[in-house]
Amino acid sequence: MTARLRAVPATTMHLWLMLLLTFTTGINDAVGYLGLDRVFTGNMTGNVVVLGMAVVGGSGLPVLGPALALVGFLVGAAIGGRALRRATAAWTGVTTTLFGVVALIMVVLGVVGLVAEDDLGHALMVTLTTAAAVAMGIQAAAARHIAVKDVTTVVVTSTLTGLAADSFLGAAKGGGTARRFVAVAVLLLGAALGALLLKADVGWGLLVAGVIIAAAALVGETHRRGDHGSVAE
Repeated sequence: MTARLRAVPATTMHLWLMLLLTFTTGINDAVGYLGLDRVFTGNMTGNVVVLGMAVVGGSGLPVLGPALALVGFLVGAAIGGRALRRATAAWTGVTTTLFGVVALIMVVLGVVGLVAEDDLGHALMVTLTTAAAVAMGIQAAAARHIAVKDVTTVVVTSTLTGLAADSFLGAAKGGGTARRFVAVAVLLLGAALGALLLKADVGWGLLVAGVIIAAAALVGETHRRGDHGSVAE
């Protein structure tokens, strides 16, 4: 199995793993928006829009949660960018560590959610969404460094733009259609799974996302070692 993983070209492997991480973002955002006071943990565009509507008042939309999630995401992205500032290869040992940290955060948050069960107060919900946003910021920065075209793992607006603009109805350039379509589809499926898991408990979605991210980190590191041996980067 390990030999087969290492035989996969890096560009293909990175695409698969970024799609898998996009799937987990769908889970996290569904849990955050539906189960944790309408806060997106990965889609910061959504939080900016929610904040814009909330500050007007009378909408019943939250202000503190989206605002802290936005700050948390920026902090996480800064951490990821700082950690990778000297990295040259797309996937390095630092990349694996960052994804491992993201996975750990999500698993811990999932356990907290399961322990709290239905007793989630507003303060705890804000804490969960802010911490999850930090994790998603780290993930987004690492994914940006890996730089798989059209797959940022946290948003698909630009992906949809490319899909439509380059289609036969647009510029008819072709290329990348399948990758873009799959990126949108996995985010949608992740959101559907997140909503489904939410029926059991808010913690399950976060926990499942963390386990999947950990698996992606492990596969990525195994593949990296196949390409570069055990030399740390």
